[in-house]
Amino acid sequence: MPARNQLLLDGAIALAVFAASLVLLGLGETEDGTGSVDALEVLATALASLPLVARRRAPLLVFVATGLGSSALRLIAEPIGPPLGPTLALYWLATSGEQSRARTRLNLAVVGLLLAVHATASGLGRGSFPGVELLFGVLVWGGVWLFGERTRLRQERMAELEERAERAEREAERERRLAAAEERARIARDLHDSAGHAMNVILVQAGMGRLQSERDPETARQAFATIEEVARETVGDIDQMVRVLREDPTGPARDGEVEPPPGLAALEALLARHRGAGLRVTTRTSGERRPLPPRIDRGAYRILQEALTNAARHGDGSARVELAFRGHILEITVTNPLGAGDRAARGGHGVIGMRERAELLGGSLEAEAQNGHFVLHARLPIVDDDG
Repeated sequence: MPARNQLLLDGAIALAVFAASLVLLGLGETEDGTGSVDALEVLATALASLPLVARRRAPLLVFVATGLGSSALRLIAEPIGPPLGPTLALYWLATSGEQSRARTRLNLAVVGLLLAVHATASGLGRGSFPGVELLFGVLVWGGVWLFGERTRLRQERMAELEERAERAEREAERERRLAAAEERARIARDLHDSAGHAMNVILVQAGMGRLQSERDPETARQAFATIEEVARETVGDIDQMVRVLREDPTGPARDGEVEPPPGLAALEALLARHRGAGLRVTTRTSGERRPLPPRIDRGAYRILQEALTNAARHGDGSARVELAFRGHILEITVTNPLGAGDRAARGGHGVIGMRERAELLGGSLEAEAQNGHFVLHARLPIVDDDG
């Protein structure tokens, strides 16, 4: 609630308490037989009620002011009923803010002192020992304090629950953003792998088609057909990846919109494409082949795709692929002879991307030159996930 509205509400409460206190005062004077209310009594009544307008800013001072005003009124008049101003001020004092032990002891000491003052003033006004007034004050003000304390504790619990809910919501939003960033990074790696593979195949096939266009038109037509097929598939892959990037990458994919990236089931098609581009590829699989979790399946395919692209680009035209299923580990080894003039060790973005992909999957990847060959070895854990 805005501060201005709070002030208007508190002012209205103070005026209502003032009016009700005047009514109680008039009824008391009527029962007393005088039937009249003088200006001093109205002033004391105002002091016992109007300070409630500042109850939010200084609850203890408001209670003291209203308590003293009510005590002064009881000393010079006999209003009926409980003192409305100090009683409401006491309730709001009990509900105000977070109470430390020292602050609570101070408040209770002030309440006890004002209760004694109020009861004494009532007794002096009536000309008798304030036993009834004291007992009545203890019951009323004690009950109001306990009720206010319970209200404060309930408000604090509600505030704590709201804070926890907001914190949980912020954590969920942060996790969602991290997941989105990770997914975007994965898509970027897939885009790099798919585009790099396609460009390499297109480059080789275009060169073959150019050389064979006159000597062997049929071979040239096959090369151009392969270029068309690879280009079409790559454009489709890029279109799907860009569509995911434009949308929420952590949200559920709608049916028919985004197909999952290929896994090892598409390995033969990948090998056939490279063989068609002139790369001599041999494969060997050891261990008991088993279904892979989707993330591992996609990651293994992308690593093989990038490794074969590098072999075709930098090697001497041949490569050997080995897949080994060893318990809960999938080992991928790609070996190719180094081409003439190739560097002893490759450390470009392709190897860096494959290494990052393997590490994100909980595995590792090593790549180095050995005896004239470039050897890439990846270890991926086979653990079930949601994909």
